[in-house]
Amino acid sequence: MARKLDDVIAALPQERRQRIEDRALELATLKDLRQASQQTQAQMAAALGVGQDTISRLEKRSDMLLSTLRHYVECMGGQLNLVAQFPNRPPVVIEHLGVQPASRPTTRQSRRRTRVTA
Repeated sequence: MARKLDDVIAALPQERRQRIEDRALELATLKDLRQASQQTQAQMAAALGVGQDTISRLEKRSDMLLSTLRHYVECMGGQLNLVAQFPNRPPVVIEHLGVQPASRPTTRQSRRRTRVTA
């Protein structure tokens, strides 16, 4: 007779069940995060200014720009932190990665300003 997964997990010791739940949380996908924040793909698409199909494709990707991931997480009300971990050293939080820098005028724009003010 086949056993249900819920029955198998219920029979495990509490400590083991907790480790399984903790590990499952670590493996959350973008889709899981969106659903946990009770948002639809259509709502995320509207917040990001893209089509619903773009959100669907984004949630299936295994590789993307950090700025894209940061924007996606922030639209759900979260904050993205990137942490580098090394052996025998404390974790290092990497800041300003994936954040759009403030736009600076190009050299040509700077020259125009100089001409106008001169």
